[in-house]
Amino acid sequence: MKIVLTGYGRMGHMIEEVAREKGHEVIGRVDVTNVSDLKTMPAADVVIDFSHPAMLPALAEYVKRTGAALVSGTTGYDEKHMEVLQGLCEYAPVVHSANYSMGIALFRHILEQLPQALLENFDIEILEKHHNKKVDAPSGTAKMLLAALDPEHEKRVVTGREGMCGARTKDEIGVMALRGGTVAGEHTVYLFGEDETLSITHTASSRRIFAAGAVNAAIALAGRDKGWYQLDDILFR
Repeated sequence: MKIVLTGYGRMGHMIEEVAREKGHEVIGRVDVTNVSDLKTMPAADVVIDFSHPAMLPALAEYVKRTGAALVSGTTGYDEKHMEVLQGLCEYAPVVHSANYSMGIALFRHILEQLPQALLENFDIEILEKHHNKKVDAPSGTAKMLLAALDPEHEKRVVTGREGMCGARTKDEIGVMALRGGTVAGEHTVYLFGEDETLSITHTASSRRIFAAGAVNAAIALAGRDKGWYQLDDILFR
């Protein structure tokens, strides 16, 4: 399988290492310093993108020109970015996820199975921890877990509390972020009930799990029909 990497920081280097170990070839590496190379870069089987929202226009043109499958792991997209990304499914198979860990995919699947009527009996809080170099908060993974818990976006999201902010209401979900050290990533969903607490936690010991997951997703996605895919669809079905 021939791969183009867009975003060639620490994650891009790790993805290349994992891909080579699995016998695949990286034919192009693009970041903000050479994004124009995408205009002439030959077609790959798949693009693995862990870059920046500003690179999306050039990436989109490459996918349209070549039909290369796209594994997108870039976070920080707004609604307009997502419209562009989803539009690429008319040209190629596309999957987007804020987290390519197998454990997080299972975590999200578990949350999606929880009955909404049961969840009404609990106060829900999400706590995420990341290294001190992470620039966005809350994390894309925390937002993904939030969407699994509140698919209709009916809850009020609270990202901080201070002073006389009033008692917690039933229509809110707290999403809190901690930053420090070299934490690869930790996410906990708390369900606080009357006289009982349930918590589910996923801890990443290394960013390598995200790189390995992205390469596995690329292997599963390459060669599929054009369309928009969920990570669960290509990894678990």
